[in-house]
Parts: sequence; structure tokens; C-alpha cells
Amino acid sequence: MFILVIYDSQFGNTMRLARLIGEVMAKRADVTLRSCAEVKSEEVKAADLLVIGCPTQRHDLTPGVDAFLELNEYSGLAGKAAAVFDTRFHSFRWLTGSAARTTARRLEKAGAHLVAPPESFFVAGMQGPLEEGEAIRAVNWARALLQHEVGIRG
Repeated sequence: MFILVIYDSQFGNTMRLARLIGEVMAKRADVTLRSCAEVKSEEVKAADLLVIGCPTQRHDLTPGVDAFLELNEYSGLAGKAAAVFDTRFHSFRWLTGSAARTTARRLEKAGAHLVAPPESFFVAGMQGPLEEGEAIRAVNWARALLQHEVGIRG
């Protein structure tokens, strides 16, 4: 199984989580980690599972993830299994917004199917760090995704 972990990160929190998620998944699958600016369309097409992480900025996703989705919207996403996460402040979603929810909607509109609900991991401040326990939650989320995908692909 080939898993492509794609991320955008401004202060490094989302990148750290993407790396951690990729490391967990690499124990049971072939994993490639790419920033959204570096990912190649061939990798998207070849992936069995896309995992996309994005910081929430101004209640929405970053321009980098927006551009990635726009570029791949009509080729490569239809039929893909996907999971999404964001980093954001720990507050009501209506107050902070959620890049993961926006990304999930865009992926589904492009024909991808989510294997899990969008997930948010929380930062303590604008530049981080992650709140206590969030790295452990990310590890557990990655394990759950991997169990789901391995179970499907058997």
C-alpha cells in the first residue's frame, strides 16, 4: 500500500504532525511525505491513501493547499481514499474555522472518499507549540487510519 502524506505549514506545527503521522504509517506501508508545493501529480494518482494536513488560517485552508486541490481537482482525486487534518486553536470550530473540514469538502466534491472524519490538532499559540497530548492523539489517529486501510486492502 502506498500512502502519500501532503502538508502545508507556516510555523512548523503541521509539518511536525505530518512527519509523525508518516513515521507511524511507514511501519506498515510505503509512505512518501511531501509539502503541497512539492507533490507530483503522478504520486497523487499512484497513492492508495492521501493524508492531507493544513494549518487553519483566517478560518480556512492555506493558499498552498488550495492550489494543490485546484490543480488535482479534475485528475487524480476521483475514487481516492483520503484523510485530512488541520492545526488550529482549541476553541469552538465556528470561532476558529477548520481547514480540515474545508479540505474534506473539496476532496469529496472532486470524487475522493474520506476514510475518517476531518481531525483537528490543537496549538497553544499562533506559532505553536502543539498543546500537550496532541502528538499522542496524532499517533493514535494515524494508527486508526492505517488499521482501516489495511483492513480494506487486506
